[in-house]
Amino acid sequence: MALNPRSWFSRKTLRKDLVAGVTLGIESVPDGLAQGLLAGINPLAGLYGHLFGMVGAALFTSSAFMTVQVTGAMALIVADSGLDSRPDPSRALYTLAMMSGVVLIVAGLLRGGRIVRFVPTAVMTGFVTAVGVNIVLGQLGNFTGYEADGPNRLVKVLDLGRHLLDWSLPAVVVGAITVLVIVVLQRTPVGALGLVIAVVIGSVSGVLLDLWVPAGVVVLDDLVAVPAALPGPVLPSLDDVLFLLLPAFSLAFVAMVQGAGVSAGIPTKDGKPADISRDYIGQGAGNVLAGLFRGMPVGGSMSGSSLVVKSGAQSRLAFFVAGVVMALVILFASGLVAYIAMPALAGLLIVVGITAVKPSRIRSVVKTGPLQTAIMTVTFLLTLLIPLQFAVLVGVGLGIILYVGQESNRLRIRRVVLADDGRMREEDPPAVVPGGDVLVLQPYGSLFFASAPTFERQLPAVSRGEGPAVVVIRLRGTDQIGLALVEVLRRYAHDLQSADSTLKLVVSEDLVVAQMAAGGLIGDIGERNLYRGSEWVGEALRRAHDDAEAELDATR
Repeated sequence: MALNPRSWFSRKTLRKDLVAGVTLGIESVPDGLAQGLLAGINPLAGLYGHLFGMVGAALFTSSAFMTVQVTGAMALIVADSGLDSRPDPSRALYTLAMMSGVVLIVAGLLRGGRIVRFVPTAVMTGFVTAVGVNIVLGQLGNFTGYEADGPNRLVKVLDLGRHLLDWSLPAVVVGAITVLVIVVLQRTPVGALGLVIAVVIGSVSGVLLDLWVPAGVVVLDDLVAVPAALPGPVLPSLDDVLFLLLPAFSLAFVAMVQGAGVSAGIPTKDGKPADISRDYIGQGAGNVLAGLFRGMPVGGSMSGSSLVVKSGAQSRLAFFVAGVVMALVILFASGLVAYIAMPALAGLLIVVGITAVKPSRIRSVVKTGPLQTAIMTVTFLLTLLIPLQFAVLVGVGLGIILYVGQESNRLRIRRVVLADDGRMREEDPPAVVPGGDVLVLQPYGSLFFASAPTFERQLPAVSRGEGPAVVVIRLRGTDQIGLALVEVLRRYAHDLQSADSTLKLVVSEDLVVAQMAAGGLIGDIGERNLYRGSEWVGEALRRAHDDAEAELDATR
């Protein structure tokens, strides 16, 4: 278990864990501040979220290498949550983190790891792509030093373009230098520390430019006092609970999806699959601790997890080392942190946003078909235009629609031909029920309510001029059907009866029989035309087929 300290590290791997922890801790300082800036709140809340969320989650996660920090998607949801409308926005933020944590813990205890299987790739691709674009658009103001006006990020970009002459040249220079340094260093052995170096170089450039053009570059100290102390605990605001319910559930859902991606993509120490539900509990604990100590909501971070693995971490000790490094920076280097330039952080976030857009993933979705492409496009546009907490819920709804649409279209009906030697052959069913013959049909796929129209379209037509026939529909393996399908079968039975033909059903599940009885189908066709399947595969079907042959022989 993660709570056993003996499992946190080994003396043999101590050096590697120390190196990985120091690397992660140093990189997390500018990254946490940048995520706080992205959320439009006190950037220190992002730093505290990184610190306490990471340490709190490390105690409980299944994967020893899952890094739980503030992510871009979660920062954008916080930005769209309307915290400024609350009497105490900071307290509301901490409450939001704790509420998200509670939702994640409950989801983990209820073994909710299966939920993410129902989120289609098309929805997640559209959402993640739009998040990347939103990150870029949301930081253009900090990058240019001009505070644009508008109800959403797209309108603000248009306003930004109309006021080109109002941009701050020093801010643009600092942001451009930061982006350039990141691009140059990201392919070097420096790796993720290139982000730290870029922010430092950009901030130093800002200080130098500020000497030339006073008040030209906004630094962290201009926005908030940077204390040389760790934050004290704070209790949640109960008055904000109802207001924060929707964003809390949205944050928890995003954390579940992102965390599941980390669980699947980051190796565990023993090589076994990670326990996704337990990882939810870890993320929940990280959120509760982050909120308790004035931090933002957090979730599984693929970039942070990849960094700690690439840095050579061998155990979860690396996270505690990273936490100590961050705490030391806050305690003893707050004066330097105060001079971090906001355009430098904006440049870092713009690079992060651009790299979040994966053209290869988009092309893969497009190749799967028009339905998935439409779902991806709608999710992308909605995520750009409406607050993210609503976009997340819409994405879930679109995922359900996509699942229902795919399942209903997968249904197909095959004809089963019984040979004299006992073998059965499948072929395409005829367009019309053949007169004077026994037609055995076997549906494949889900027979729930949305499949009923597809099922009805594939049934062979009934022609009164063809003569009497018997249609046997075999439902072996079908564990339940809806009333919509019962109605389809009733109509088909009536059509056959009007043509002096008969419908027989072979059913293996008691629940299906009960549903047919409740819908009046058994009363319409008669008990004698219902055949119960058994453990002997094909036995009930052969009885139905033999009885049908005998009935047709009697009419000849």
